[in-house]
Amino acid sequence: MKKIYYNAKVYIEREKFAEAFAVENGRFSKVGSNEEVLMYGGENAERVDCRGKTVIPGFNDSHMHLMGLGEYLCKPDLGAAGSIDEMVEMCKRFMEEYPEDVKNGLHACGWNQDLFRDEQRMPDRHDLDRISTEVPVLLERICGHVCTGNTKLIETLGIDGNSPQFDGGEFLIGEDGYPNGIFTENACNIAKNVFPPDSPETVLKYFETAADRAVSFGLTSVQSNDVGTIVLDWKRYFEFFRKYYAEGKGKLRYRHQVCFVSLEEMEEFIETEYKAREELYPEGSLLTLGPLKIFKDGSLGARTAILRGIYKDDPDARGTAWADKETIQKFCDRATEAGMQVVVHAIGDGAIDEMIDAFANTFREADGVKNPLRHELIHCQITDRELLEKIRDNNILVSYQPCFLDYDMMIVNRLCGDELASTSYSFKTMDEMLPGYVSYGTDSPVEDCDPFANIYYAVTRKNAAGTDVFYPEECVDIYTAVDAYTKNSAFAEFAENSKGRIKENYLADFAVLDKDIFTVEPEAIRSIKVLETVVNGNTVYKQML
Repeated sequence: MKKIYYNAKVYIEREKFAEAFAVENGRFSKVGSNEEVLMYGGENAERVDCRGKTVIPGFNDSHMHLMGLGEYLCKPDLGAAGSIDEMVEMCKRFMEEYPEDVKNGLHACGWNQDLFRDEQRMPDRHDLDRISTEVPVLLERICGHVCTGNTKLIETLGIDGNSPQFDGGEFLIGEDGYPNGIFTENACNIAKNVFPPDSPETVLKYFETAADRAVSFGLTSVQSNDVGTIVLDWKRYFEFFRKYYAEGKGKLRYRHQVCFVSLEEMEEFIETEYKAREELYPEGSLLTLGPLKIFKDGSLGARTAILRGIYKDDPDARGTAWADKETIQKFCDRATEAGMQVVVHAIGDGAIDEMIDAFANTFREADGVKNPLRHELIHCQITDRELLEKIRDNNILVSYQPCFLDYDMMIVNRLCGDELASTSYSFKTMDEMLPGYVSYGTDSPVEDCDPFANIYYAVTRKNAAGTDVFYPEECVDIYTAVDAYTKNSAFAEFAENSKGRIKENYLADFAVLDKDIFTVEPEAIRSIKVLETVVNGNTVYKQML
């Protein structure tokens, strides 16, 4: 049956709008004026009067961790803690209120020492021992690249001051010669292995809690890195996702970005899940199997991002590499051989430079196109002009997270120096160099999955309070921001011919907004609400119009 949405402001492309559209069998079947579409629908079509509201293609978060967001929403909100003491009390209350949930220990995330009001230091094991000495406690920094465990967790790991360090990460040693509880990079994953796997019921709760929040923001697609980071048992969780979507429970489109701890594990994946992808992920499913995800470095705030120079406030810091150049190259080579896209977490200019070279070493031009597998840099924060030109010359995609500016603008000049800071987070320059190759994501739960906040930061480059602005010459206009979140994100997953636009024969994924995102003052973008979210022609979220 045809369903007609009319009397709307329907975004088609830059400065071009329609009034109405028809949806049939999960796709847009007609787009045009009220008169054209109503006539096309006929008397028997269901009609929805949009009352002049703006309708845009559904948002597509090009990089996030949906399962991680669900866990974050179901655990203590450490991001709200203004001090270590507040964080400790928050966790103690949670353990008292949910004893069954923490019988094997507590794992939560979201703290940021730079936002503490008193001591701006990382918590250590002594702080977390105030939460519990009976069960392991592991609290992750908001970036996910540093975490702190209590003494019980350290004992459970079986490490002490003389233990060898882990590959791709480390545990720090205190003045007493014993581990102080702080773990970095891959050592965080090893620390997380202390906890038993979540029950199927808990996994389901995390996923559905996060999906409900995502669709409430008008997200209809997510490109999500959960397998290999948030959840480590890839066989188990691939099966969970496939079963869930096969039962028709999925509210939004989900594309896997997948990490592996070793080349051997990746090889097993290629020979099983990846080779059987056409059978396991049938055409028309909301669930798809996407790229290999690699971590090259860490985060800026944790001083684990790899810079070509030194950290101005900490000359001893050089960043932390997840793996050496040779191993990274082997991952890229094997993925390319298998025809698999590669997306890489790279924040510091040193990490970005190395990854461009690794990508370029794998390129096999197809039909005259460099980078036909659309290898992508995720984050790509610290850059100079030469590095931006190198990205352009190699035709490499970039997934930016404009929402990072709210925090990073407070630290990047101090850490990297004014000159390098002035050419970093170069949203406008990169988009002009490679039109259509720049997409937006949130890295949620590092930040909330709210696309309107993300767009606000891209358009204004102001902090959340609106009091400071970070190199405004890199502001983008509203059309560029919306396209980065819709059309360009679709391009990043080879779906530019089927979604990301309100266009005939494209998938009927869209959101109805309470305000006109194209005409409101930039400061008002963050307050926009979604009235209805539609995926595949089906309403998955709705407020009263």
